[in-house]
Amino acid sequence: MAVVELTKDNFESTITENDFVIIDFWAPWCGPCRSFAPTYESVSEDHDNIVFGKVNTEEEQELAMHFQVRSIPTLMIFRDNIIIFSQPGALPESAFRELLSKAGELDMDEVRAQIEAEQQKGQNA
Repeated sequence: MAVVELTKDNFESTITENDFVIIDFWAPWCGPCRSFAPTYESVSEDHDNIVFGKVNTEEEQELAMHFQVRSIPTLMIFRDNIIIFSQPGALPESAFRELLSKAGELDMDEVRAQIEAEQQKGQNA
């Protein structure tokens, strides 16, 4: 699947209309971002079930600020509209593939239950 350029105009619909989305927050001047780009593209071609998006933090500063991106590249994974991973730094291809595999294996019902339990704890505190 081709990598999708995400903007404030298509970001929300991309997340809500797809079950599995991974986002690369990057900038043109960032050396590690440019080094990671071919890996991101290559891995995207092997995963038709995942939407691979890129957010240019220079052009989409609002999105970067909203998600508190302080270091680039930053990878973020959404499953069922829930952020399940957010971490700065470029990954080697093998680690990136392993991350996607583990993200795909998550039981999202269990994740939702954990989030609900944490919210209950917060309300009772």
